[in-house]
Amino acid sequence: MMKKSISASKASLVLFLCQMISALDVPLDSKLLEELSQPPTITQQSPKDYIVDPRENIVIQCEAKGKPPPSFSWTRNGTHFDIDKDAQVTMKPNSGTLVINIMNGGKAEAYEGVYQCTARNERGAAISNNIVIRPSRSPLWTKEKLEPNQVREGDSLVLHCRPPVGLPPPIIFWMDNAFQRLPQSERVSQGLNGDLYFSNVQPEDTREDYICYARFNHTQTIQQKQPISVKVFSTKPVTERQPILLTPTGSTSTKVELRGNVLLLECIAAGLPTPVIRWIKEGGELPANRTFFENFKKTLKIIDVSEADSGNYKCIARNILGSAHHVISVTVKAAPYWITAPRNLVLSPGEDGTLICRANGNPKPNISWLANGVPIAIAPEDPSRKVDGDTIIFSHVQERSSAVYQCNASNEYGYLLANAFVNVLAEPPRILTPANKLYQVIADSPALLDCAYFGSPKPEIEWFKGVKGSILRGDEYVFHDNGTLEIPVAQKDSTGTYTCVARNELGKIQNEVRLEVKDPTMIIKQPEYKVIQRYGQVSFECIIKHDFTLLPTVIWLKDNDELPDDERFLVGKDNLTIMNVTDKDDGTYTCIVNTTLDSVSASAVLTVVAAPPTPAIIYARPNPPFDLELTGQLERSVELSWIPGDENNSPITNFVIEYEDGLHEPGVWHYQTEVPGTQTTVQLKLSPYVNYSFRVIAVNEIGRSQPSEPSEQYLTKSANPDENPSNVQGIGSEPDNLVITWESLKGFQSNGPGLQYKVSWRQKDVDDEWTSVIVANVSKYIVSGTPTFVPYEIKVQALNDLGYAPEPSEVIGHSGEDLPMVAPGNVQVHVINSTLAKVHWDPVPLKTVRGHLQGYKVYYWKVQSLSRRSRRHVEKKILTFRGNKTFGMLPGLEPFSSYKLNVRVVNGKGEGPASPDKVFKTPEGVPSSPSFLKITNPTLDSLTLEWGSPTHPNGVLTSYILKFQPINNTHELGPLVEIRIPANESSLILKNLNYSTRYKFYFNAQTSVGSGSQITEEAVTIMDEAGILRPAVGAGKAMASRQVDIATQGWFIGLMCAVALLILILLIVCFIRRNKGGKYPVKEKEDAHADPEIQPMKEDDGTFGEYSDAEDHKPLKKGSRTPSDRTVKKEDSDDSLVDYGEGVNGQFNEDGSFIGQYSGKKEKEPAEGNESSEAPSPVNAMNSFV
Repeated sequence: MMKKSISASKASLVLFLCQMISALDVPLDSKLLEELSQPPTITQQSPKDYIVDPRENIVIQCEAKGKPPPSFSWTRNGTHFDIDKDAQVTMKPNSGTLVINIMNGGKAEAYEGVYQCTARNERGAAISNNIVIRPSRSPLWTKEKLEPNQVREGDSLVLHCRPPVGLPPPIIFWMDNAFQRLPQSERVSQGLNGDLYFSNVQPEDTREDYICYARFNHTQTIQQKQPISVKVFSTKPVTERQPILLTPTGSTSTKVELRGNVLLLECIAAGLPTPVIRWIKEGGELPANRTFFENFKKTLKIIDVSEADSGNYKCIARNILGSAHHVISVTVKAAPYWITAPRNLVLSPGEDGTLICRANGNPKPNISWLANGVPIAIAPEDPSRKVDGDTIIFSHVQERSSAVYQCNASNEYGYLLANAFVNVLAEPPRILTPANKLYQVIADSPALLDCAYFGSPKPEIEWFKGVKGSILRGDEYVFHDNGTLEIPVAQKDSTGTYTCVARNELGKIQNEVRLEVKDPTMIIKQPEYKVIQRYGQVSFECIIKHDFTLLPTVIWLKDNDELPDDERFLVGKDNLTIMNVTDKDDGTYTCIVNTTLDSVSASAVLTVVAAPPTPAIIYARPNPPFDLELTGQLERSVELSWIPGDENNSPITNFVIEYEDGLHEPGVWHYQTEVPGTQTTVQLKLSPYVNYSFRVIAVNEIGRSQPSEPSEQYLTKSANPDENPSNVQGIGSEPDNLVITWESLKGFQSNGPGLQYKVSWRQKDVDDEWTSVIVANVSKYIVSGTPTFVPYEIKVQALNDLGYAPEPSEVIGHSGEDLPMVAPGNVQVHVINSTLAKVHWDPVPLKTVRGHLQGYKVYYWKVQSLSRRSRRHVEKKILTFRGNKTFGMLPGLEPFSSYKLNVRVVNGKGEGPASPDKVFKTPEGVPSSPSFLKITNPTLDSLTLEWGSPTHPNGVLTSYILKFQPINNTHELGPLVEIRIPANESSLILKNLNYSTRYKFYFNAQTSVGSGSQITEEAVTIMDEAGILRPAVGAGKAMASRQVDIATQGWFIGLMCAVALLILILLIVCFIRRNKGGKYPVKEKEDAHADPEIQPMKEDDGTFGEYSDAEDHKPLKKGSRTPSDRTVKKEDSDDSLVDYGEGVNGQFNEDGSFIGQYSGKKEKEPAEGNESSEAPSPVNAMNSFV
């Protein structure tokens, strides 16, 4: 049995590979497709679930193609649907689309059912999906008696909607009697089921018009529930409550969603203060880029879900009193989806092939096959066909094997249906490439000669050169599967006629094409690099050689762009010449030669340099023109001529003509026109009622000449105005007026005496007559008694003593603005984080703006800090949002604070009324650092720490974190110790510390969000001074100090005695030398002996230092570390060691004897910090850590 299975599997694989090799591809040639027989293919159909409007005709689509054209039939609820017996049903011509006439008396409910279309021709039958027809429904609300809701302030409340069941389900929303949407927030929001949830009610929730609406989009109807009354009564004080979930109930629930759909999970909680909702996925992360939060984070939305999104989703509702959570177990199932849909198969008689239908789903779908719409088990047998699960294997097919096969993949969540035909064709060869087609290529480039073909069985292709040439073979040719012949490197001798022959067992056909190989285009003399002096002439050559049958075109470019539009650039047949070269001509010039088959180019650089100075030539501005003359005087024109002045070695480039109006603006010259420097006569256009004088200015490269002497005067006749005032505007200055302004005509524009203006206006979109008034030569007119901010049509027409100007164009203005009437509604605040919030509002109706809408202003201010509960001076902040914007961001908020805000609309007049104050709260943040950290009362093994609470707690402090670690003399850090301190503490005594040890402290505060910034401090525990003795007889000034650890050890006592004896001998020798008047060079002695046992020690840290001569008066290197309060305690005893050196931190030898008298100091010095890194003394080394 196992061997048979393996054998069958191998056979399937071989057949599939055979199909991949031998299955025919039908070229997309329109003429060929019209001639070939083809089974039907469904091209268009109605959706599977088709909800129709019961008031309109029902159109069920079914379109198909095939050769011959298919006929159509329908089934309804599994049985034949005879449309000829139903007068209300018709089928479109040459189509399978049904039209059911409902508008002429038919009932949509009578045609509910499951419809399926079949398209059939002689080669098979294709079927459509099962199309379920259902008319939409929008039932009325059932009558119910609604009792008023009386709720205590702070309690939760749910207002049930319970809409009627419609098809499709309605869209739910809540409004009031004024048809205004009820504002929603984190506290009040609508659930997915349409109910309205109050996490806690407030007195402002009292109202009698909570109305639930259901909108049925298919029928475009809205149903209204009876108004619900809510009355909130107050009790003092209001009890705060920890969160509980209103929906879903219980601790867990389940949800099943289909692959590819949108997953919606909802959690709505009650509590006071209003709980904040947070979502997590247990054991994983919420999918990035597909996760969205809606309804103030109460709804989790994941789009395009897949099986990987299955799992447990937890919603957590939290306020300052506690939290509640709910776990939703999500299972993602899948309706069938394609892995490999069956594809149409075109075979030749005797060939093999396969149809493969593979689909997946959850649960795994069942695969079933149909042939021409009939289950394959009861379909007519075909010996060439074998069904193997999701595969149909065809062997040695014949023309009668043509059919349309349907694959159905279904599970409990849906089905997929695909049509794929097997078309067995026996066709003689056809060549689709046009006969005698000409191919042209350049020598040494590839040539591709097409031979598009079709035939069944697949024809064999052969190529010949010439009519009686031999078959082409060899490496110099490439034969492509689509029939194309490729000559990789075409030569001149490749030119000729090529014949393509296609043959199969049903016939043979041939086609000829021609190939011409052309000589390549070449630039035989390329442009060369040029250096030219300014104002010189330069020429670039570009001489080409090309195939005589090709027509070349030459294009010149400068810096890869077109040549400047300048007459100095002259393009010849083989060159480019630039006259009078200037600096801007510097650049790269490229010659490009194009033919229909190839393109070549060459470039060269032009560098422009300054011309050598010529002292004899002086360049200057031209002299002014002279001898101006007016001729040919007409009403609107005159001819002006002149004689140019001296050019002064720089050619005149142009003349500028100016005029003076001696009648209206005497002494003021205006620009009239300009002409090239080669022209000395110009025809000038004139305006009526102007007393003209003209003058001419010459211009060259150096500059402008002085103006010429004015011409004689010429007064033109008066005429009607040619133009009307410009910049006409209508803007009201008060709510009841319209101020019409315009720019008056200039003097010469009046065209005659008595210039006035006819001002006309009428209200726009109102069937009123124009109101007109004629005013003097002014630029403003005020219309009083207008309605507030309404549009007006306005026109201003010029007139003079001779008549009116042409009819003016109309402009739209507005009467005066007034303050807006209405405040923005539905103001919502979404707190993004502890310092940022987003505010939304509904735009006000434009008719209530009463002016040009300029934007909205958001006023917001901090009411109090939730951590201190103390109010402060209210400093309102204002943010302006331009235009008809309905949202904005509020930055720079303080964490854990209560804020209020309102929104106002702004027009050109000012601000409208404010919306009701909206209260929102920012969540906690991390605190600032403690205000101070002070370390006092150092003892042998303890330190006292005192601190101040953070200036900005930004929340409820949960604790303080103290970390500390010792520091040794080489600044290495020891192990770090961490202590958590309750938030209500302000001091701490640290005990069991090492004596004479420096510690570094790190201190910060915490809220529930996290830790704030830290403050650091250092302090030192004091040395053990309990064993200090008075000087003994015969011991000089030496003193002993008993150490806690090793001072009682015998070996240590012996060592100290030896050191003390050496010091005593030194003291005696020094004393004798001093009595003789000499100086004892202590430092030189010590350097010579280099004995560390007799070297002095540095202050405080016990490291060895240096002696100094008594007369040098140089202080020792200071290195004592003081406690953090920067004070050194002095003993009360008169025998204090301060009298002998540097205070309590004076220098001692290993035996404790004092050697400060060798420092040569006469005065006491204050202790200072020292960061010495020298080797520590044996005593301190034993008390320090490693």
